[in-house]
Amino acid sequence: MAADGATVLVVDDEPLNVDLVEQELGAAGYKTVSAASGEQAVIVAAKSRPDLILLDVMMPGMDGYAVCQSLKQSEATRDIPVVFLTALTDTFEKVRAFKLGAVDYVTKPFQPEELLARVGTHIALRREIEAHRKSRATIQRLVDEMRHDMVGDSPAARRLRGEIAQVAPTDSTVLIQGETGTGKELVARAIHEASRRRERALVTVNCAALPRELVESELFGHEKGAFTGATQQRRGRFELADGGTLFLDEVGELPLEAQAKLLRVLQSGEFDRVGGTRALHADVRVIAATNRDLQAQVTAGRFRSDLYYRLNVFPITVPPLRERRGDIPGLAQHFAAKASRKLGKPLRDLSGTFLERAGAYDWPGNIRELENMVERALILADGELLFPAAAPAAGDAENLEDVERSHIRSVLERTRWVIEGDKGAARILGLNPSTLRGRLRKLGIRKTS
Repeated sequence: MAADGATVLVVDDEPLNVDLVEQELGAAGYKTVSAASGEQAVIVAAKSRPDLILLDVMMPGMDGYAVCQSLKQSEATRDIPVVFLTALTDTFEKVRAFKLGAVDYVTKPFQPEELLARVGTHIALRREIEAHRKSRATIQRLVDEMRHDMVGDSPAARRLRGEIAQVAPTDSTVLIQGETGTGKELVARAIHEASRRRERALVTVNCAALPRELVESELFGHEKGAFTGATQQRRGRFELADGGTLFLDEVGELPLEAQAKLLRVLQSGEFDRVGGTRALHADVRVIAATNRDLQAQVTAGRFRSDLYYRLNVFPITVPPLRERRGDIPGLAQHFAAKASRKLGKPLRDLSGTFLERAGAYDWPGNIRELENMVERALILADGELLFPAAAPAAGDAENLEDVERSHIRSVLERTRWVIEGDKGAARILGLNPSTLRGRLRKLGIRKTS
């Protein structure tokens, strides 16, 4: 196993033993530090923070057991794996050693291969644990941020949180409906994180972004040679989500042939890879989302009725921001603080008039538009306050459309009339490209040159 720059502390009161161990470790690529007594070992370990400690048992003064106990009582060294070195002639109390926190032991005289194998295994294991811990910390930070994004005490917001709490502990299929930008993916993540599957993956698929000819391959995988370009076997999203949750965003965009295969998975848990002959099984909870009226899609023959009823086990409708205006000040404050951290730009407060105007605007792009507008306003702000000029203005319908028209045109000019893409106007405004094009037609906005 590769040493990968790891450091090992060798503790032994016999200099020849230390030299022998250090030679073997050095030849394998490990860095080493050493200590000739138990007392010295505690000091060196706290200072050098090695990846592993090889600890002799029988030493004058502070023996190996006492050293191990001291190391495990210190916050600085308690996570460092300890492997005892013990001579065959020693009376080695294995149970005592393990109770004190040791992870393994090697007997002297040792076989170099055995020593290196045990050292490598425990260092690799510790690094995996540390990586998992960091990953969980990152996930928890994102979860906390997600929970904060669900700011609001309006009746609509409270109802939404109540529905999430009701369905999350179950394995029931959920259909999340709502306008673009209302936070449907946020709701899906909240359900997953409050479920028994939260330790497993949440796999997200944007059905609208999948090329029609590759939908089935993306969802169910394919075998080598299944079609031109299939040079190797590929696992689909259902396999990747096994044991966890699969979030099908924009599910209304799935072609009818893929809908039939999705229905089969929901009914039986079984599916075939494209080009495969063997039925596969996946334990997956499905959460779907759409901004379309699926019942109207069923009537029009664009969505299977049996799939609709299978998805619609527990429907959740995410309200548009205009139906929860009382939440706008809290959301704006939250997004302003978030943007302030992201941009490294100080923000003391939002002006009262800013919040008043924001509360009167209809927000066609909903929460996403509000978040993007707040970030843009902070970028443009000269001081530590967001002033009225940065917010959409309140007023009659004609004035509101004038403000919206001006706002959209300024974004389009900034993006050089690029609508789609990560830096396009639709993304900045928090709208789907199709929704933005519809607003352009309604508001009579045209490129002048």
